[in-house]
Amino acid sequence: MDSLEKQLICPICLEMFTKPVVILPCQHNLCRKCANDIFQSSNPYLPTRGGSVTSGGRFRCPSCRHEVVLDRHGVYGLQRNLLVENIIDMYKQEYISSRPSPERKDDQPMCEIHEDEKINIYCLTCSVPTCSMCKVFGSHKDCEVAPLNSIYQTQKTELTDGISMMVGNNDRIQGIISQLEETCRTIEENGRRQKSNVCEKFDHLYAILEDRKREMNLKVNAVQEEKLNYIRGLTRKYGDHLEAMTKIMETGTQTLEEPEMAVFLQSSKPLFQKIAEASNTSHLERVERGYENMDLYSVSFKKECMALRNINFARDDDDDDEEEEEDEDDVGIDVDGRAGQTASGEADSLGQLKETLPSQTLSTRTPATSS
Repeated sequence: MDSLEKQLICPICLEMFTKPVVILPCQHNLCRKCANDIFQSSNPYLPTRGGSVTSGGRFRCPSCRHEVVLDRHGVYGLQRNLLVENIIDMYKQEYISSRPSPERKDDQPMCEIHEDEKINIYCLTCSVPTCSMCKVFGSHKDCEVAPLNSIYQTQKTELTDGISMMVGNNDRIQGIISQLEETCRTIEENGRRQKSNVCEKFDHLYAILEDRKREMNLKVNAVQEEKLNYIRGLTRKYGDHLEAMTKIMETGTQTLEEPEMAVFLQSSKPLFQKIAEASNTSHLERVERGYENMDLYSVSFKKECMALRNINFARDDDDDDEEEEEDEDDVGIDVDGRAGQTASGEADSLGQLKETLPSQTLSTRTPATSS
């Protein structure tokens, strides 16, 4: 029966359940008065009428911490556990009536000074329980005292209220913890999104640089091919002239070997004319000094490097200007590291970079040639 009595103890008031007994959705039981006390402490700002909350709310079961959601009827909307109430009635009728009255001598504490006197009063001045002899003749004769049972009920009520208050505070703290955990998840998600945005903007910048490099290399290649074709054509002209002179020289050598003077003289006149024409190279172009130089197509990225080094997260006052000029510069991270705020790349730095990149154009002028 002792184990049965333990099952009939309310976890709030630590006494046997007082009817009506209500059953929570988690199948734990409470006195309806205790349930109402917990509900009021967990919902201090809900409207009340006659000491009872008249609108819906929620609180946590003191046994398993399961959240109990109530409708507009409050704790009066909870179902009564008639089975437990009947068991309490049967227990009180059968067990308590049949149990012999306990001897109070062993259970009730005795006064340490007056060993034969029971502790039956409470000293309000010293805040300790004592006996009547201590009040009449002992150290508490000048103190204010009160009946033990009244102080017992008062302090028990205060302890119950304190436990109910702690239950309500625990619920509020649990709510704060849940909000903080949700904030952590939001920060992590915002961080992932903003890092993705930063990578996307840098990839876009890489693409711009790659396109510009390809265009500039195409211009260099075009000039290079133009110069090479010119030099190769000139080389062919000089080669043809050299070949013609070689043939004239061979003809002249053969003429020198001619033993007949008449034949020699007939062949020498046109040969002299060909030698004179072959010796004239004025019609062949000559390459100007420095024609092979390609320094006109060198580049300098000092300004661009400075702009790239100055790329940073946007200031708050840059947001509006960047949105009007180019939406692609937005990267969504605040300069103070606060997650969840939208920002863009450093406006001045990126603007300077975009202005200077087109200026790196290549000249296609070809140095003049002299004949």
